[in-house]
Parts: sequence; structure tokens; C-alpha cells
Amino acid sequence: MGVDSGLPDFRGQEGFWRAYPALRHQGLSFEDMADPARFAEHPELAWGFYGHRLRLYRDTVPHEGFAILRKWADRMSHGAFVFTSNVDGQFQKAGFPEHRVRECHGSIHALQCLDVCTQETWSAEEFHPQINEKTSELESPMPRCPRCGALARPNILMFGDWGWVDVPYEMQRERLAAWISLVSNPVVVELGAGKALPTVRRFSEHNSHKRLIRINLREANTSSLQGVGFEGGAAATLEQIDRRL
Repeated sequence: MGVDSGLPDFRGQEGFWRAYPALRHQGLSFEDMADPARFAEHPELAWGFYGHRLRLYRDTVPHEGFAILRKWADRMSHGAFVFTSNVDGQFQKAGFPEHRVRECHGSIHALQCLDVCTQETWSAEEFHPQINEKTSELESPMPRCPRCGALARPNILMFGDWGWVDVPYEMQRERLAAWISLVSNPVVVELGAGKALPTVRRFSEHNSHKRLIRINLREANTSSLQGVGFEGGAAATLEQIDRRL
């Protein structure tokens, strides 16, 4: 979904290294960087990577496909609810209400204590990272936990992450469950959810009740018992469907 707004595609090593050439020279993959241990071992590099992404997501304008989804939602008696593994906050930026978004992998716009001295999170709004483009390292001061002074990290679920503070997302999960209990015959529009991390695909298939619209560039295959699949990008396919509607 984010790629059509100009965000980098981290799928595969080449896609990741195109976005972060300095990490290619160090032989570091996305999985290497999306590891909470990186913040303890090399915090300048870890925050260089996540700080760059934070700035990028702040500057990105959501594409027209988000507006199309909102328009469709406005026609429904119970509106819509977003279930996303994206951490970029683009749905909220596009006008989807905060209480109708479930971020199953967290959000880059929130911070938490690396040492997990508390189960609280706080906004990253005051953090303005400055990155060395040649080394991908953070040059500005690193964010700190306001309670204990330890290094802060993004409130994002990473690989092998036992320290992720998920309290805000449990509240989101409860709101989503309450919404699902109110609706009948929901239509699920799934956008770009791959099989490598199948969290979103599983959610879609479990909740669609044979009304799944799967839009995917590479993995659009869908059982006729579940719904229909469209091979293509998110923005272009949403626009084509909207014209037909």
C-alpha cells in the first residue's frame, strides 16, 4: 500500500539495499536491522535506519487509493475498520479515525524504553532525527526514556522481540473485536499482504466470510470460496474497481 505513495519496497535484499545503500556495504539485511539487539549493539546505526524511516513517513503524502477506501467506507452503515501490519501511520494521515485502526506490528510514531522499565509508550513527535546519508548513522541526540533515562526505541514489533510494549495495540484489538461483532456480511479489501509474514492474510481469510477482495502484485491467488484476487498495485487496482462501482 505504501509503495504507491513512493515509500521503498523492502521485499527482498535488492529492494532494501536500493533504499539503504550504506547498509549494503556492511552486508546488513532488513532482518538484521529490524532486531531490538541492534539498538544495544550499535544504537547510532539502528536509529539511523529507523530515524530515516520516521522522517520519510512523516513527509509522505498518502496516494489516492486511501481516499477511495474512505469513500467506500462512508457508504457502509458501520463504516470501516483498518487492520494493518504497516507501521507508517499512513491510514491515520489519510483521515481514517484513530479509534478505527488496528496496528498489529505497532507504530514508528511512538517510542518505548529499550529496557522496558515501564509498559508506557509516548509520542515520537519531539524527536527530529538527523541522519548521515553516507553511513546511515544518527548524528543528532538519541531519544531517551523520560522515566529511567535509558535509550528509547521505536514501539514496533521486530524479529525475536520479547520487549515490545503492546499495551496500546491490545486496546486497538479490543475495539476491532467490538466493531466486528456489530457488522454483518463484511467485505475485506486486502492490499499487498504477502505470504512471508501472513498475519494480514490470515486475518482477511478468517473475517471475510467469502467476501475477500485480495489485491497483490505477486501473490493474488485466492480460493473462489474466499473471494476474488486482482493482480496489480494497490492504487491502480482500487481506482479501476472504483470506476466500475
